[in-house]
Amino acid sequence: MKPGSTSAACLALLRRDLTLVWRRRGDALNPLLFAIIVVALFPFALGPETTVLARVAAGTIFVAVLLAMLLSLDALFRSDLEDGSLEQLVVSPHPLALLLGCKIFIHWLTTALPLIIIAPLLAQLLQLPPQVLPVLLTALALATPLLSLIGAVCVALTVGMRRSGMLLTLLVLPLIVPALIFGAGACNAAQDGFAHTAPLLWLAAWLALSIIVAPLAAAAALKISLS
Repeated sequence: MKPGSTSAACLALLRRDLTLVWRRRGDALNPLLFAIIVVALFPFALGPETTVLARVAAGTIFVAVLLAMLLSLDALFRSDLEDGSLEQLVVSPHPLALLLGCKIFIHWLTTALPLIIIAPLLAQLLQLPPQVLPVLLTALALATPLLSLIGAVCVALTVGMRRSGMLLTLLVLPLIVPALIFGAGACNAAQDGFAHTAPLLWLAAWLALSIIVAPLAAAAALKISLS
């Protein structure tokens, strides 16, 4: 790998972001704890009936995971803006969309992946049928990158504003509702014994499109915000 090449720049950015996440690992645990607390409170509110909990389990886990990821979205570019490295990314000779794609990947890796790993535990808390768990994990694996990609575009639009948390939430939530509908719908179909591949395929198609379009849109939005 040649020094100064785009691949070297991406690798250095990945290493830097992972190091920053490790130094602030207490903050990185907040989404994980939030999801566990939300799911753990549902049995107290709905009662101990297994059938009732199993019926709402998939939707509850989906909502908890997506809301937990929203907690960390505002910080996606915030620290880079404060220390001036965000401007350096914009003026660097390397493709900005590719560099932002690396940062989006780190956000998914450090925020969504731990949530997916603990999803079986959350499913046990809500008595989710075992045959639905693979569908739930697949749906989360498709829906959570969508939130990181779509959220990055919205964060890039609001990164220059102070106290943009509420505005960011209002921008992101309507855009991720289809992912919630398709993901929870696939789990509910699997639980009822119906075909569930169609919603997952829609999620996969949307994810493939977002992987291409979202970094480009985030790069354009970031240049507008910083200009």
